[in-house]
Amino acid sequence: MEKHVTEGTIAGAVWAVCRAGERHVGNAGTFEMGAGSPMARDTIFRVASITKPVVAAAAMRLVETSILTLDGPVDELLPELANRRVLKSIESDLDDTVAADRPITLRDLLTMTFGLGAIMVFPEKYPIQAAMREAGVAPGPQLPTMSADEYMKRLGALPLAYQPGERFLYNNGLDVAGILISRATGKPLGAALSELIFEPLGMVDTGFHVPEEKLHRLPTLYGRDFQSGETVVVDGPRGRFSIRPQFESGAGGLVSTVDDYLAFARMMLNGGELNGVRLLERQTVTEMTRNQLTREQREHSDATWFMFNGHGGWGLGMSVAMTQGEPWVVPGRFGWDGGYGTSAYVDPQNDVIGLFFSQKMMDSPEPPQTYVDFWRSVYRAN
Repeated sequence: MEKHVTEGTIAGAVWAVCRAGERHVGNAGTFEMGAGSPMARDTIFRVASITKPVVAAAAMRLVETSILTLDGPVDELLPELANRRVLKSIESDLDDTVAADRPITLRDLLTMTFGLGAIMVFPEKYPIQAAMREAGVAPGPQLPTMSADEYMKRLGALPLAYQPGERFLYNNGLDVAGILISRATGKPLGAALSELIFEPLGMVDTGFHVPEEKLHRLPTLYGRDFQSGETVVVDGPRGRFSIRPQFESGAGGLVSTVDDYLAFARMMLNGGELNGVRLLERQTVTEMTRNQLTREQREHSDATWFMFNGHGGWGLGMSVAMTQGEPWVVPGRFGWDGGYGTSAYVDPQNDVIGLFFSQKMMDSPEPPQTYVDFWRSVYRAN
């Protein structure tokens, strides 16, 4: 990691590795490129899509208490998704539709098979892609900025690209799941997650924004300018994450520290329990961390980008490794990566948890070299 800092690949990073209960936390670099405060164990990062497993766990807590159902219709709480129309084909105009075969379920949302999400064709080719972009609900590095109700209104005005349960389309399902949690609990998503996940696990620095008194612990976020190839500032310490957002994104909106997220990961590794506090039943964690997709779904062009070269599947809110790939892609390993520079996985087979938090955005579907070097080092050390 020091080499990546010296070469200017990243400004800095913090990581944690836990094996058989033994923990190692390390850091390298600074809050800004070549300057600023040194990275520290309590640095707060924008964790992006590793938000998804946390939101899925909260949803499953509500399933366990019968507030939500995994396979029942979500229509009552999400009426915008009732009586859906579905495109006759992905090439169809928005009014060329048929009725949905069945209602949408929470399982559809958590497996991202409810019918809308990232259609992996670039540049845009299909009318539904343009419609999602114009409505402000297309997946991308910028999180939605409207209210949750407005998001559902805009999403509900669109036809589904595919029948519920038919295709894996990345991202939007977890934003909708977050709204479902909020409506089911009658609380903003952040407050619901605090009650369901953060407070029981002692995750004191995790939420949807960084309060004023902690802003000195939030580093600058960088990305790449695709025209010049230069590294540029995407978000500063007093930017998007310094204020409570109007939309609390269940797909990618959390901030956290390695110690906070390690508590969540340890709970999942321990089958739903941590330090005598049981959040989830063991069978619930088993259900969340098994592949839920068919082979056809995993091999569709919209999904292959997310399936670890054919070695991965998708559970409830997280990636699940199915066969051996790279040395660190071990069957049963679960977790996910975040586009703002984070990677978090649990490997029950080897009793390993690894977390890598940086502040450099991913700029391609391929994992950054920082991720690769981190995981290679973790498995060499083990």
